[in-house]
Amino acid sequence: MMTQKWDAVVIGSGPAGLSAAQALGRSQRRVLVLDSGMPRNRFAAHMHNVVGFDGAAPSEIIARGRAEAEHYGVEFREGYVMQVTEIGDGLRIGTTEGELDTRSLVVATGITDDLAPIPGLAEHWGSSVLHCPYCHGWEVRGTRIAVIPTSPMALHQVKLVRQLSDRVVAFTHALGELDEDTAHPLRARGIRLVPDAVTEILGTGGQVTGVRTAAGDEIPVDAIFTAGAMVPHDGFLDALRLDRADGPMGSFLAVDMTGRTSHPRIWAAGNVVNPAASVPISMGAGNMAGAAANGALVQEDFDIAARHEPRHDETPAQFWERRYGDSGAVWSGHVNRALADIVADLPPGRSLDLGCGEGGDVLWLAERGWRATGFDLSATAIERARSAAAVRELEGGEEGAGAHFEVRDLAQWAREIGAGGDPERGDRFDLVTASFFQSPVELPRAEILRAAASRVAPGGHLVLVAHAAAPSWAHEGHRAHADFPSPEGELADLALDPAAWSTVVAEVRSRAITGPDGEPATLDDSVVVVQRIG
Repeated sequence: MMTQKWDAVVIGSGPAGLSAAQALGRSQRRVLVLDSGMPRNRFAAHMHNVVGFDGAAPSEIIARGRAEAEHYGVEFREGYVMQVTEIGDGLRIGTTEGELDTRSLVVATGITDDLAPIPGLAEHWGSSVLHCPYCHGWEVRGTRIAVIPTSPMALHQVKLVRQLSDRVVAFTHALGELDEDTAHPLRARGIRLVPDAVTEILGTGGQVTGVRTAAGDEIPVDAIFTAGAMVPHDGFLDALRLDRADGPMGSFLAVDMTGRTSHPRIWAAGNVVNPAASVPISMGAGNMAGAAANGALVQEDFDIAARHEPRHDETPAQFWERRYGDSGAVWSGHVNRALADIVADLPPGRSLDLGCGEGGDVLWLAERGWRATGFDLSATAIERARSAAAVRELEGGEEGAGAHFEVRDLAQWAREIGAGGDPERGDRFDLVTASFFQSPVELPRAEILRAAASRVAPGGHLVLVAHAAAPSWAHEGHRAHADFPSPEGELADLALDPAAWSTVVAEVRSRAITGPDGEPATLDDSVVVVQRIG
């Protein structure tokens, strides 16, 4: 499973998970459903109290729901989730098949009913050992029904079962001695109370026939209602320390009315947070969680667009400071591949990187023995670059290898060089680079690059790498209005004296990447390398 970014991952493909997936898919989100194939109701042959599906097998609604979700582009994979951790702008999900990244997560993993260790109880679970009077009560109405309460709360189950039959026996050993205020109403409704512990469930051919007690009695019954300890399947979220709500049914993730947990990117729906939820309730909760996750993504999409687009009358320095300041780390952690290929065989010397951002290329050069300097408009970007240099112990001093970073207004820097007023005009660099030095706020790019060329020492190189075209997934407006340099245009803007400069590389190079949809894609880069003749 390749690492890729999904808009939403849904864990669990029961009624809650499928409803969330359908809501997200219909909102044109990239959605992946992960499922281990172990739904809570897999033991039941039929489901009830589900309008339109009354009496249908649980597998029927699952199959139909999956087909509907797939119609809206939702993808499904088998897998067991082991851990969820945070990344800069989303979540990383570790599964038995690998890792994947997502912007949002809907947890619909259900619970396990941890039954009392009574021989024969688990063997008949889902057939004639039942837990929900609303889901299965009609089918055993009027028969001999036993109730084995496991907590005081289960007395409510005893009362519900009495509505189905006048032949009800309740085994109250787990509740201790009932006070008269509790016992009298039960006996008044004709419920038989047996205080002895249940030691075995009797049955034949998959059908319960009786209950054996510690006193040696065998009481004939046709069906049993009970409830186990309800254990939510949410251990893979432990590392995130989400808020929990403790109640009479156990400890469950705390969620708001939309299913949102204490983490802004995680929702939960169905039995994993509401163990009493029936199929329709789980479906509604899943639909709400999916819609809420989409709503959060919609807002984030607007925030991202606003962060990447300049405001009216915003200067380049203001735009780039906002661009870095309003987001987490931007640098991918990898050096610009085109630069690395070009510089790999050059002997280390002094280098200058214009528009260095968070310093990735500068740090890479410093690690290879260069005395590397980076300029950028954004104070936030420069601070992150300095922090990264400190972590790697690459801080540059006055002499020798290392990384040095400065906040510079590059337009002003270029004007000073052009006017001869730059106090560092005499400084020369063996390598001057400008990688993806492109801005939606207009910069005097050609003027800055000509100034950069003037700082190259004899025998040194100027390396320019730029996006030559928009990626395939960019919106039409971006492709139509963005300015993408060509190698020929770069050389024309530089206006270099052919007697003093040699063109080493002037071409468009393609590099393979993984697109946002997880599919292989390519990006085209304009690469220009010129060398000052010594």
